[in-house]
Amino acid sequence: MELNEKLIIEIKKNSIYRLEENLRMVLICIDKITEKDLWNKPSKKGVALGNQIIHVVGNMTQYLISSLGEKKFNRERDNEFKIDKRMTKSSLINMLSNTIQESKKTITKLSVENLLKTRKVQVYTLSGIGCLIHAVEHFSYHTGQIALLTKNITNNDLGFYDGIDLN
Repeated sequence: MELNEKLIIEIKKNSIYRLEENLRMVLICIDKITEKDLWNKPSKKGVALGNQIIHVVGNMTQYLISSLGEKKFNRERDNEFKIDKRMTKSSLINMLSNTIQESKKTITKLSVENLLKTRKVQVYTLSGIGCLIHAVEHFSYHTGQIALLTKNITNNDLGFYDGIDLN
């Protein structure tokens, strides 16, 4: 196996790992809050936990599933920030989990050509690698926000690494 192939395998493997880790942490957070907590905005300009998840799904669908997977998708980003209290924790978890699964399938199938091909997404011109990094980083960014909001709501440690000695 040549070096380029090894690099692509590592990029894809680590991108999938980060998506799975972020999903694991978001699921821990969602399990610790109530249905009501899901839609409370932390401040006048803040974003509710439920909307954070809807937004991550929209972004990941646009950058990974649609752009890299070359599938049609018409994102309505502004709607991702509208409160919809009919959406339950369970429905949001299913939506996010399904998006992660579809994203992982897309990443697994990526060719070197697709990863190097440039495309226009939102206002950016990015390579496939740029789209991949953006989506993974974006999910990580919002996972941190979800964790902070959950800590503030519950006033408890989240236990992401319970039973693991990180020292």
